[in-house]
Amino acid sequence: MRSASRSASSVPAEAMDNLYRDFILEHYREPHNRGVLDPADLAFADSNPTCGDELSMTLRLDASGERVTDVAFDGRGCAISQASASIMTDSLRGLDLEQLRSLDPREVIAELGVPIGPARLKCALLGYKVLQGAISGDTAGWPDEAEVLGDASGGGSAP
Repeated sequence: MRSASRSASSVPAEAMDNLYRDFILEHYREPHNRGVLDPADLAFADSNPTCGDELSMTLRLDASGERVTDVAFDGRGCAISQASASIMTDSLRGLDLEQLRSLDPREVIAELGVPIGPARLKCALLGYKVLQGAISGDTAGWPDEAEVLGDASGGGSAP
């Protein structure tokens, strides 16, 4: 009886994990905001040297040059890097440059909905790094791993 309740309580967690994995795969197979904006007000490209993922991002700003009116990304790489960029770009329209600068990399990770271990962190944050590079006009550094993973529950893997 006790093991039945234990397995019943683990089913919802497994089901949620599978839903989030499906969510990531959906964004990988059918990415939102894929493309290149021409003309663009901000543009940047970067890569993850540990795995070869590449990403570019273009943004259009409003007449004041302060608020995102459109965003697109393009690139190649693993499911995590491409899905993370797709998910992140969905939320950028309407934000001003200061909001983009203050975007927390932990929020980008949280939006994926699955645990991201140290080996996949740069994959998950490549879009974030490219966005910060576009805003600054220069290569942005990787967020501190310990800071980003401080609240993580472990080194699970995602697709």
